[in-house]
Amino acid sequence: MAKNAGRGWIRPDGDESQKATFPELFFDLVFVFALIQLSATLAKDFGPTALYEAAILILALWWLWVHTTWLTNLLNTDKGPVRMFLFGLMFAGVLLAIALPKAFESQGLIFASIYTAMQLSRSLFGLYVFRGVDHGNSKTFGRMTVWLVVSSLLWIAGGFQDDLTIRLILWTVAIAIEYAGPLARYHVPGLRAQDDEQLLLSGEHLAERCALFVIICLGETILTTGKTATEYMNSNLTFIVFCAAFLSTVVMWWIYFHHGQEEVSDKAEEAEEAAEPETIAQNLFNYGHLPIVAGIILTAVGEDFSLSHSHDASTLRESLAIMGGPILFLIGNIGVKVASSFVRPISHFAGIVVLAALLFVPGVPLYGLQIVSAAVLLMVAIWEYVALRRHAASVG
Repeated sequence: MAKNAGRGWIRPDGDESQKATFPELFFDLVFVFALIQLSATLAKDFGPTALYEAAILILALWWLWVHTTWLTNLLNTDKGPVRMFLFGLMFAGVLLAIALPKAFESQGLIFASIYTAMQLSRSLFGLYVFRGVDHGNSKTFGRMTVWLVVSSLLWIAGGFQDDLTIRLILWTVAIAIEYAGPLARYHVPGLRAQDDEQLLLSGEHLAERCALFVIICLGETILTTGKTATEYMNSNLTFIVFCAAFLSTVVMWWIYFHHGQEEVSDKAEEAEEAAEPETIAQNLFNYGHLPIVAGIILTAVGEDFSLSHSHDASTLRESLAIMGGPILFLIGNIGVKVASSFVRPISHFAGIVVLAALLFVPGVPLYGLQIVSAAVLLMVAIWEYVALRRHAASVG
């Protein structure tokens, strides 16, 4: 009986059951807070070390969300025990977000402890649910737990370190281990993964969940930009910069959702029918969406700079945020669109070239960079829209 205790908690088959549920959407709200914390931290300190620290934190937040999405992909969140466990993760996630700004200072051990507790408890919960019920998922969660134990030791060891360099090294190795896990199929010596030992994920559900997370990131950008604009809305120029920042966010939504997200969803369904859920999860979702998410977060930081110091002359520091965010976003969209439809969007490549060239133009007022960045993204969106319309007309 103990082995089968979680049988009723598994998500049933069926189209409707693959949709994102309200508890999942509620859980995602935690990440709005976490991303706001991260953006604010980056805006205060945007040096080389801070950028590297932020990269580790972005990787950690994204991987935490991805792993939790794997679990909710497989389980029925309408069941009381699953829902309560998800709410427990939410509470821990809020505490994690509170510790995030000082993760590389006084709150390092707290951040590492909460992060590893969330990762391990979720993996062990999955192991408990599937033990004796689903061989493939059970074995995968078992091997996953072994990998997470190893990475957790490094996270905790880094949290104990007062030396920032050592903490960075330990946490870099820890996050690298976690990201290497799916690629190595969580191989454990003596526990070779068989073909049937994989997470049988729903591609349709993953596509919808990633799309919703992109909306969360875009929403976080609007929130942080609006908050900054409220503090500095003292001239017509600030209003113009705010309009440009808002336009950038809307255009990002258009570039991702108008064509790319639909292709991703179709590709996910095809992969599921072809019994390739693990491969498509890695290419399109686990790794493919990471540059998109990072790009949106960096864009929010750049918009903070352009609103709070509109007249300041740009340096490489500000240019990296204002132009680097859209560059990362377009790179991520290229990867996702190539993987899903094998189409190489020339408009995206052209946009990256223009934005990259502007990185090294010194002395441009920050408001000018923000306006140009928004214009380039708008150009990319219009170019792609026209190209798709012409392609549809030629095919028709």
